[in-house]
Amino acid sequence: MSCTIPIVVVSSLIFAKVITKETEAQLSTYSKAGQIAQEVFSSLRTVLSFNGSKCQQKQYEKELKLNEWCTVRKGAAFGAFNGWLFFINFLVYSIGFTFGSILMSYGNHRTLTISEILVIVNMFAQALGYLNNIGPFFQSISEAQGAAVSVFRLIDEVHDENINEREILQENISNDRFISNINGDIEFDNVSFSYPSRENATALNNLKLIARANQTTALVGSSGCGKSTCVSLLLRYYEPSSGTIMIDGQSITNHKIKQFRQNIGVVSQEPILFGISIYENIRFGNMNATREEIEQAAEQANAHKFIMKLPNKYETLVGERGIQLSGGEKQRIALARALIKQPSILLLDEATSALDYVSERIVQEALDRACKNRTTIVIAHRLTTIQNADYIYVLDKGSVIEEGTHETLLAKEGGKYQTMVKMQQSVKTIGTQDGLMNMAKAVAEDEEQLLERVRLLSENETIDINQRSSISTRRKSIFVRLMKMNSPEWMFILIGCLACLFGGLRGPVFSILFAKIINEFNNCKYTDIHRRVLVTSSLFILIGALFMILHFFQYVTFGIAGAKLVSRIRSKAFACFLRQEVAYFDRPENSSGAICNQLSSNAAAIEDMAGTRLGVICETLSLSVFGCLFGFFYNWELTIIIAIAFVIILIGVIIDIRLSSWLKTQSDLIYSQASTLAVEVITNMRTVKQLSMENEVLRQYSNMIDQILIMFWRSEALFAMVCGLYWSMSPLTLGLLYWRALILVENNELDMSDVVMISAFGMFALELLKVVGMLGKRIGASFAAAHAFFDLFDRIPTIDNESNKGQELTNFSGETEFNQVKFMYPTRSAVLVLNKLQLSIKSGQRIALVGASGCGKSTIVHLLERFYNVTHGQLILDGVDIRQLNLQWLRSRLGVVSQEPVLLDLTIAENISYGLENISIDEIILAATKANIHEFIQQLPLGYETKVGVKGSFLSGGEKQRIAIARVLIRRPKILLLDEATSAMDPYNEQIVQETLDQAQIEDPSRTSIIIAHRLSTIRSCDLIHVLEMGRIVESGTHTELIQKGGIYYTMLNTQNNVQ
Repeated sequence: MSCTIPIVVVSSLIFAKVITKETEAQLSTYSKAGQIAQEVFSSLRTVLSFNGSKCQQKQYEKELKLNEWCTVRKGAAFGAFNGWLFFINFLVYSIGFTFGSILMSYGNHRTLTISEILVIVNMFAQALGYLNNIGPFFQSISEAQGAAVSVFRLIDEVHDENINEREILQENISNDRFISNINGDIEFDNVSFSYPSRENATALNNLKLIARANQTTALVGSSGCGKSTCVSLLLRYYEPSSGTIMIDGQSITNHKIKQFRQNIGVVSQEPILFGISIYENIRFGNMNATREEIEQAAEQANAHKFIMKLPNKYETLVGERGIQLSGGEKQRIALARALIKQPSILLLDEATSALDYVSERIVQEALDRACKNRTTIVIAHRLTTIQNADYIYVLDKGSVIEEGTHETLLAKEGGKYQTMVKMQQSVKTIGTQDGLMNMAKAVAEDEEQLLERVRLLSENETIDINQRSSISTRRKSIFVRLMKMNSPEWMFILIGCLACLFGGLRGPVFSILFAKIINEFNNCKYTDIHRRVLVTSSLFILIGALFMILHFFQYVTFGIAGAKLVSRIRSKAFACFLRQEVAYFDRPENSSGAICNQLSSNAAAIEDMAGTRLGVICETLSLSVFGCLFGFFYNWELTIIIAIAFVIILIGVIIDIRLSSWLKTQSDLIYSQASTLAVEVITNMRTVKQLSMENEVLRQYSNMIDQILIMFWRSEALFAMVCGLYWSMSPLTLGLLYWRALILVENNELDMSDVVMISAFGMFALELLKVVGMLGKRIGASFAAAHAFFDLFDRIPTIDNESNKGQELTNFSGETEFNQVKFMYPTRSAVLVLNKLQLSIKSGQRIALVGASGCGKSTIVHLLERFYNVTHGQLILDGVDIRQLNLQWLRSRLGVVSQEPVLLDLTIAENISYGLENISIDEIILAATKANIHEFIQQLPLGYETKVGVKGSFLSGGEKQRIAIARVLIRRPKILLLDEATSAMDPYNEQIVQETLDQAQIEDPSRTSIIIAHRLSTIRSCDLIHVLEMGRIVESGTHTELIQKGGIYYTMLNTQNNVQ
């Protein structure tokens, strides 16, 4: 029998390798689908605006198909492995009994007894049987191995020898936080650089520039000229391809990364705040800062006063991405976070370009104070903000083309800087003193508005938008619903069930053969033993081969059914998530990280209820039913003992399922938070690195995982007790069985051969039931996961993004009316954003909406896109209530360009034509040309087939914005919505794109344009300008009319000119 050991070992190694490989492929293919899901739900408003849901659904399902077949192949490998082990098990019995009969018949071992043969054969066969029983758990081990491959690959990844980020987690900056000898002299010495993802495109070309210590140096130039690249290299996100960056005459590579970054403060155009308190957000700049230092930094950033007016002051939660604060407030907190470092170097990357006139003045004053006595590098498109810089460099195509002070550069006739300044010349100042006085009043009103907003929010009066489930899934059998979803695979399930049905005969057949062979050993003559036993042993091999084939088919068919079901659930869940209204995603528990966790982990857990493990359960049930019938046929008393053991184990299984279901539900809440944190950190990785937050976010993440571990440790005590029950039932049952059998045999009520058969079956069945019992944990987790999905499937969204219902207007003109509209965001129902708004827009008009942050401008755009329904009043398009219109049709008639353009990880051509079908490359080129991005695209090695990276990370802000504009122009929208569409552009491109947008209006005079702008100089030509305040219109008129009125618009214009 020992000859089977090498066979088992070698075959196990081969199968393990195959299964691990297929598991790795399965995880790898789903990771691509997961990336699509993450990108879609983190950019949901863009996807919905451009009707990209169907496109994304197809991409997701395409990756699911690849994942599906990897799962099937893995199931087939498991089936072959487990079937092979079953065959080997039967083979061991055959070899053992055959060789034993030879020794007894022909050898010198006539003294060898059947008891000795049974001990040896049973011990060896049971050892293989245990190996066979761990098959379902071996599947889990292989899945873990496959998952670990990518994890270990990431851990072992070779890092740049100069940028070893791994050292950051090992550096202890608490004892040596700062590099004390930094003065701040910065020099770029012939620095060249190309991004790793675009090696053929040069970002910096032999750049030479110097920023003197304690002086302000400005970098200006068109989009893509290399300004932001300088900041990235200085922060050591990348290493230069050639040349050297020096601090105080030494290469920056001589300093430890973490300590070096702690000496640099960064304030960018789009400040990133995390969903925690104001205090914690500022403290991220210096984890060792005292409260006094944090408040001092806030005062320097001009933020302390407005923070102290809040009900919870520094403990006020800012919300996800700082959603509870206005742009100016976020920017001031970001500045405080930078200043708490007490940095030697301050980097300002378009720090005020996205702010309204009130916030800009406040932040600019704070920045002016912050720049004193430290090296400051300013990147700016608005040249009025850098007039007082000590030195200015003008960049173009990665090199310096002009340098000097503002005065000297302005004196260069025909120079690049002079041209840029002329482009930005705006209206002259009108009454500066009055403007400043009115601005102070506006600041006070803005802060009072924030105070009221947060006070109302603190009352926690929110609408539970998740309560709209029309049917409670607890009223229906989850298992039945899963089987209904799996009904298209009924043929595979039927074949699998038949394989399980016949596979259930394995126990009774084995018991009969076992009893028969024992009887032959006991009752035959020595000379006949070998011949009789050889026939029965051959049946062992035959039956083993038959059950091996049945087992293979069982795993393959259930594997196909399970893989199809999981793909179907993921696909349906993906579609259901896309159907939900935008307000659903405003809640933290429905963040993109939480959704991706559900699509990945929860869907995979359902496979335990419908995949190969379901086959094991069905086979065991079949075996139990056949066994009980078989047992009652021979002796009902012994069969009842086994049946009682079955019931006890079944009770243990139910306990396991209920406990694991509860544990899955509770742990998913924490996993969801951990996933949200991970997504937030990875999405904002540059901010994390720049603030040296790696250790802190790792600590937070570890704490969440530790909570789950503690929860599992406590529950494992109960699981261990139940598991002990499973393992104790086998010897207890067999003991009772033998005790009662002996009594029956002594009373001549039962034949000894019947005792052997029933005992053999009992031992066989109990071993399988133990396996099913230990699978109870996985089954319980599957029920919890399925419940969460069915809650999603049954939820009725308030605005169905995929609905085909509603009117499609044949001659849509774009005439729009807001009739006494009131609106409150569903997750902030105490805050009245629009208050009886009355606004009429005629077809073909160009109207502008202006006002301070939080006045309701962007909300108007959201309502037009029907991300939300109005709370009260009516929004009417061409005389029809917007709620009566077909949603897909409506959004196809709108074109939106937002302040922060979102591009998807597709090619440039795919981004421009996103959401459209049958678009030719000529149409794409035409739209790109109009948006002044065509020449840039042509310079790229792959042209329009160039991937833009996640969120367009391979492109500069201006390049992204122009592609976003091309994406809108190609749609020829009837209503054009421009939300600060040119704020991120340099003067040259801003002028060109502004002309393009103006030309778009000329090409289609009936096109309605709604423009949201902070820079009032960009809206002077609009037909009508509406000034909003506290959610209502307070002034309306043309630019000239509003100036003549001398009201709020007049004050805003004065203030903005004074800032410039």
